[in-house]
Amino acid sequence: MANEGIDMNTDLYGLTTVNVELTSRCNKNCWMCGRRKIDREFPEIALQYGDMDFDLVRKIAQQLPPNIVVQLHNNGEPLLYPRFGEAASLFTHQIKCIDTNGKLLLEKAEEVIDAIDTMAISVIEKDAEADEQFEIIGKFLELKKDRKPFTLFRINGEVDTRRYENFGLIMAHRVLHSALGSFNYAKQNPTIPEIGMCLDFLNHLAINKDGEASICVRFDPKRLGVIGDAKKQSLNEIWNGKKRMAWLAHHKQGRRDQVPLCSYCHFWGVPTGVAYQEQRKEISENTVVNILRD
Repeated sequence: MANEGIDMNTDLYGLTTVNVELTSRCNKNCWMCGRRKIDREFPEIALQYGDMDFDLVRKIAQQLPPNIVVQLHNNGEPLLYPRFGEAASLFTHQIKCIDTNGKLLLEKAEEVIDAIDTMAISVIEKDAEADEQFEIIGKFLELKKDRKPFTLFRINGEVDTRRYENFGLIMAHRVLHSALGSFNYAKQNPTIPEIGMCLDFLNHLAINKDGEASICVRFDPKRLGVIGDAKKQSLNEIWNGKKRMAWLAHHKQGRRDQVPLCSYCHFWGVPTGVAYQEQRKEISENTVVNILRD
Protein backbone atom coordinates (compact mmCIF):
# COMPACT_ATOMS: atom_id res chain seq x y z
CA MET A 1 0.00 0.00 0.00
CA ALA A 2 1.23 3.51 -0.83
CA ASN A 3 0.71 4.76 2.72
CA GLU A 4 2.42 1.89 4.51
CA GLY A 5 5.97 3.30 4.39
CA ILE A 6 8.87 1.26 3.05
CA ASP A 7 11.68 -0.92 4.30
CA MET A 8 13.96 1.16 6.52
CA ASN A 9 16.99 -0.49 4.89
CA THR A 10 16.53 1.84 1.91
CA ASP A 11 18.19 4.60 3.97
CA LEU A 12 18.05 8.14 2.54
CA TYR A 13 17.93 7.27 -1.15
CA GLY A 14 16.85 10.22 -3.28
CA LEU A 15 17.77 12.84 -0.69
CA THR A 16 20.05 15.49 -2.18
CA THR A 17 19.51 18.54 0.02
CA VAL A 18 18.84 19.14 3.71
CA ASN A 19 18.14 22.51 5.28
CA VAL A 20 19.25 22.67 8.91
CA GLU A 21 17.82 25.77 10.55
CA LEU A 22 20.55 26.70 13.01
CA THR A 23 18.47 29.68 14.09
CA SER A 24 15.11 31.19 13.25
CA ARG A 25 16.25 34.60 14.47
CA CYS A 26 16.93 37.36 11.93
CA ASN A 27 18.54 40.78 12.13
CA LYS A 28 16.66 42.37 9.23
CA ASN A 29 13.09 43.54 8.76
CA CYS A 30 12.53 42.93 5.05
CA TRP A 31 9.34 44.45 3.67
CA MET A 32 8.36 41.32 1.71
CA CYS A 33 9.12 38.82 4.49
CA GLY A 34 6.30 36.42 5.33
CA ARG A 35 7.45 36.01 8.90
CA ARG A 36 7.25 39.75 9.55
CA LYS A 37 3.77 39.81 8.03
CA ILE A 38 2.68 36.97 10.32
CA ASP A 39 4.20 38.76 13.32
CA ARG A 40 2.16 41.88 12.52
CA GLU A 41 -1.13 40.44 11.32
CA PHE A 42 -1.40 36.91 12.76
CA PRO A 43 0.42 36.99 16.12
CA GLU A 44 -1.43 33.88 17.30
CA ILE A 45 0.63 31.76 14.88
CA ALA A 46 3.85 33.81 14.95
CA LEU A 47 7.10 31.89 15.16
CA GLN A 48 8.86 31.46 18.49
CA TYR A 49 12.34 32.60 17.52
CA GLY A 50 15.38 30.80 18.82
CA ASP A 51 18.38 28.57 18.09
CA MET A 52 18.76 24.86 17.44
CA ASP A 53 20.27 22.89 20.29
CA PHE A 54 23.86 22.03 19.38
CA ASP A 55 23.36 18.38 20.27
CA LEU A 56 20.55 18.21 17.72
CA VAL A 57 22.83 19.71 15.07
CA ARG A 58 25.35 17.00 15.88
CA LYS A 59 22.70 14.27 15.76
CA ILE A 60 21.56 15.40 12.31
CA ALA A 61 25.13 15.63 10.98
CA GLN A 62 25.89 12.08 12.08
CA GLN A 63 23.02 10.69 9.99
CA LEU A 64 23.65 12.37 6.66
CA PRO A 65 25.28 10.65 3.67
CA PRO A 66 28.34 12.23 2.05
CA ASN A 67 28.27 14.67 -0.85
CA ILE A 68 24.73 15.91 -0.39
CA VAL A 69 24.00 19.62 0.08
CA VAL A 70 23.50 20.90 3.60
CA GLN A 71 22.08 24.42 3.76
CA LEU A 72 22.65 25.78 7.25
CA HIS A 73 19.63 28.05 7.14
CA ASN A 74 15.89 28.09 6.64
CA ASN A 75 13.89 31.02 8.01
CA GLY A 76 16.61 32.78 9.98
CA GLU A 77 19.98 34.47 9.47
CA PRO A 78 22.50 31.62 9.96
CA LEU A 79 25.37 33.82 11.11
CA LEU A 80 23.38 34.76 14.22
CA TYR A 81 23.92 31.22 15.52
CA PRO A 82 26.37 31.56 18.43
CA ARG A 83 28.35 28.44 17.47
CA PHE A 84 28.16 28.77 13.69
CA GLY A 85 31.74 27.74 12.99
CA GLU A 86 31.48 24.71 15.26
CA ALA A 87 28.19 23.68 13.68
CA ALA A 88 29.59 23.94 10.17
CA SER A 89 32.56 21.79 11.14
CA LEU A 90 30.25 18.89 12.05
CA PHE A 91 29.30 18.34 8.40
CA THR A 92 32.66 17.00 7.30
CA HIS A 93 31.61 15.13 4.15
CA GLN A 94 28.75 17.27 2.87
CA ILE A 95 28.58 20.36 0.66
CA LYS A 96 28.00 23.17 3.16
CA CYS A 97 26.08 26.27 2.09
CA ILE A 98 24.37 29.30 3.55
CA ASP A 99 22.11 32.10 2.34
CA THR A 100 22.87 35.27 4.29
CA ASN A 101 21.91 38.93 4.35
CA GLY A 102 25.61 39.64 4.89
CA LYS A 103 25.30 41.94 7.88
CA LEU A 104 27.62 39.79 10.02
CA LEU A 105 30.11 38.74 7.36
CA LEU A 106 32.95 40.80 8.77
CA GLU A 107 32.21 39.94 12.38
CA LYS A 108 31.98 36.21 11.60
CA ALA A 109 34.60 36.10 8.83
CA GLU A 110 36.82 33.61 10.68
CA GLU A 111 33.88 31.21 11.02
CA VAL A 112 32.90 31.55 7.35
CA ILE A 113 36.09 31.70 5.31
CA ASP A 114 37.39 28.21 4.50
CA ALA A 115 34.62 26.73 6.68
CA ILE A 116 31.78 26.36 4.16
CA ASP A 117 31.68 25.63 0.44
CA THR A 118 29.19 28.07 -1.07
CA MET A 119 27.43 31.21 0.08
CA ALA A 120 24.62 33.23 -1.44
CA ILE A 121 24.27 36.84 -0.33
CA SER A 122 20.67 37.99 -0.62
CA VAL A 123 20.19 41.40 -2.19
CA ILE A 124 16.59 42.54 -2.03
CA GLU A 125 14.42 45.05 -3.82
CA LYS A 126 13.85 48.36 -1.98
CA ASP A 127 16.34 47.57 0.80
CA ALA A 128 16.99 50.60 3.01
CA GLU A 129 20.26 48.99 4.11
CA ALA A 130 21.54 48.29 0.59
CA ASP A 131 24.45 50.76 0.73
CA GLU A 132 25.67 49.41 4.07
CA GLN A 133 25.39 45.86 2.75
CA PHE A 134 27.32 46.75 -0.40
CA GLU A 135 30.19 48.17 1.68
CA ILE A 136 30.33 45.07 3.89
CA ILE A 137 30.37 42.78 0.85
CA GLY A 138 33.30 44.64 -0.66
CA LYS A 139 35.35 44.44 2.53
CA PHE A 140 34.53 40.76 3.03
CA LEU A 141 35.49 39.77 -0.52
CA GLU A 142 38.78 41.64 -0.16
CA LEU A 143 39.43 39.71 3.04
CA LYS A 144 38.40 36.36 1.60
CA LYS A 145 40.25 36.70 -1.69
CA ASP A 146 40.34 33.32 -3.50
CA ARG A 147 39.46 31.17 -0.52
CA LYS A 148 36.19 29.40 0.17
CA PRO A 149 33.28 29.89 0.15
CA PHE A 150 32.40 30.21 -3.52
CA THR A 151 30.18 33.30 -3.30
CA LEU A 152 27.30 34.52 -5.43
CA PHE A 153 24.44 37.00 -5.21
CA ARG A 154 20.80 36.05 -4.84
CA ILE A 155 18.96 38.98 -6.42
CA ASN A 156 15.42 39.14 -5.04
CA GLY A 157 13.00 41.18 -7.12
CA GLU A 158 13.73 44.38 -9.05
CA VAL A 159 17.29 45.40 -8.14
CA ASP A 160 19.64 47.66 -10.08
CA THR A 161 22.60 45.28 -10.25
CA ARG A 162 25.07 47.49 -12.14
CA ARG A 163 27.32 48.23 -9.16
CA TYR A 164 27.24 44.59 -8.04
CA GLU A 165 28.51 43.47 -11.43
CA ASN A 166 31.91 44.92 -10.58
CA PHE A 167 32.42 42.12 -8.05
CA GLY A 168 32.38 39.58 -10.88
CA LEU A 169 30.10 37.17 -9.03
CA ILE A 170 27.28 35.04 -10.40
CA MET A 171 23.84 36.58 -9.93
CA ALA A 172 20.98 34.21 -9.22
CA HIS A 173 17.85 36.24 -9.93
CA ARG A 174 14.66 35.34 -8.10
CA VAL A 175 11.10 36.47 -8.73
CA LEU A 176 9.18 37.72 -5.72
CA HIS A 177 5.90 36.09 -4.72
CA SER A 178 3.26 36.44 -2.01
CA ALA A 179 4.65 36.98 1.47
CA LEU A 180 2.41 34.18 2.72
CA GLY A 181 3.87 31.46 0.50
CA SER A 182 5.17 30.44 -2.90
CA PHE A 183 2.19 31.53 -4.97
CA ASN A 184 1.20 34.58 -7.05
CA TYR A 185 4.66 35.16 -8.48
CA ALA A 186 5.17 38.77 -9.59
CA LYS A 187 6.70 38.43 -13.06
CA GLN A 188 6.25 34.91 -14.37
CA ASN A 189 5.05 31.49 -13.37
CA PRO A 190 7.58 29.00 -11.99
CA THR A 191 9.00 26.40 -14.36
CA ILE A 192 7.30 22.99 -14.26
CA PRO A 193 9.68 20.03 -14.79
CA GLU A 194 8.83 17.50 -17.49
CA ILE A 195 8.22 14.74 -14.96
CA GLY A 196 5.29 16.72 -13.61
CA MET A 197 6.43 16.39 -10.02
CA CYS A 198 7.92 18.90 -7.61
CA LEU A 199 11.68 18.38 -7.44
CA ASP A 200 11.81 19.89 -3.96
CA PHE A 201 9.42 17.26 -2.67
CA LEU A 202 11.41 14.48 -4.33
CA ASN A 203 14.85 15.35 -2.96
CA HIS A 204 14.55 17.83 -0.11
CA LEU A 205 14.20 17.77 3.66
CA ALA A 206 14.01 20.83 5.90
CA ILE A 207 14.57 20.66 9.66
CA ASN A 208 13.67 23.70 11.74
CA LYS A 209 15.35 24.79 14.95
CA ASP A 210 12.92 22.70 17.03
CA GLY A 211 13.63 19.53 15.05
CA GLU A 212 10.43 19.53 13.01
CA ALA A 213 11.20 17.95 9.64
CA SER A 214 9.28 19.22 6.63
CA ILE A 215 9.05 18.35 2.95
CA CYS A 216 10.57 21.66 1.82
CA VAL A 217 11.48 25.21 2.82
CA ARG A 218 8.31 26.86 1.51
CA PHE A 219 6.90 29.35 4.01
CA ASP A 220 4.66 27.29 6.28
CA PRO A 221 3.46 29.14 9.41
CA LYS A 222 0.80 26.48 10.14
CA ARG A 223 3.40 23.67 9.81
CA LEU A 224 1.31 21.83 7.21
CA GLY A 225 4.38 20.24 5.62
CA VAL A 226 5.79 18.60 8.75
CA ILE A 227 6.43 14.86 8.34
CA GLY A 228 8.42 14.05 11.46
CA ASP A 229 10.48 15.07 14.47
CA ALA A 230 14.26 14.79 14.23
CA LYS A 231 14.51 14.90 18.01
CA LYS A 232 12.51 11.69 18.39
CA GLN A 233 12.98 9.91 15.05
CA SER A 234 15.89 9.06 12.79
CA LEU A 235 16.05 10.88 9.46
CA ASN A 236 15.67 7.48 7.84
CA GLU A 237 12.34 6.94 9.61
CA ILE A 238 11.11 10.39 8.61
CA TRP A 239 12.24 10.23 4.98
CA ASN A 240 10.80 6.76 4.39
CA GLY A 241 7.82 7.10 6.72
CA LYS A 242 4.14 6.59 6.02
CA LYS A 243 3.24 10.26 5.80
CA ARG A 244 5.85 11.15 3.18
CA MET A 245 5.12 7.96 1.20
CA ALA A 246 1.41 8.81 1.11
CA TRP A 247 2.17 12.33 -0.10
CA LEU A 248 4.65 10.98 -2.64
CA ALA A 249 1.89 8.78 -4.05
CA HIS A 250 -0.28 11.88 -4.55
CA HIS A 251 2.55 13.66 -6.38
CA LYS A 252 3.11 10.63 -8.64
CA GLN A 253 -0.57 10.72 -9.56
CA GLY A 254 -0.51 14.42 -10.40
CA ARG A 255 -2.57 15.19 -7.30
CA ARG A 256 -0.38 17.56 -5.33
CA ASP A 257 -3.62 19.29 -4.45
CA GLN A 258 -4.16 16.44 -1.97
CA VAL A 259 -1.06 17.43 0.02
CA PRO A 260 -1.95 20.27 2.44
CA LEU A 261 1.07 22.52 1.92
CA CYS A 262 1.42 21.73 -1.78
CA SER A 263 -2.27 22.42 -2.47
CA TYR A 264 -1.77 26.19 -2.65
CA CYS A 265 1.87 26.27 -3.79
CA HIS A 266 2.90 27.33 -7.31
CA PHE A 267 6.52 26.22 -6.93
CA TRP A 268 7.79 23.01 -8.56
CA GLY A 269 11.34 22.84 -7.22
CA VAL A 270 12.89 24.84 -10.08
CA PRO A 271 14.04 28.30 -8.92
CA THR A 272 12.43 31.03 -11.00
CA GLY A 273 14.53 33.96 -12.15
CA VAL A 274 14.56 36.76 -14.68
CA ALA A 275 17.17 38.74 -16.62
CA TYR A 276 19.22 35.63 -17.45
CA GLN A 277 19.68 36.87 -21.01
CA GLU A 278 21.45 39.96 -19.67
CA GLN A 279 24.05 38.12 -17.59
CA ARG A 280 24.88 35.04 -19.62
CA LYS A 281 27.81 34.91 -22.01
CA GLU A 282 26.89 34.05 -25.57
CA ILE A 283 28.65 30.92 -26.82
CA SER A 284 29.38 30.43 -30.49
CA GLU A 285 28.05 27.18 -31.90
CA ASN A 286 31.37 26.78 -33.68
CA THR A 287 33.09 26.71 -30.30
CA VAL A 288 31.00 23.74 -29.28
CA VAL A 289 31.54 22.03 -32.62
CA ASN A 290 35.32 22.32 -32.14
CA ILE A 291 35.00 20.79 -28.67
CA LEU A 292 33.06 17.86 -30.10
CA ARG A 293 35.73 17.30 -32.76
CA ASP A 294 38.62 17.24 -30.28
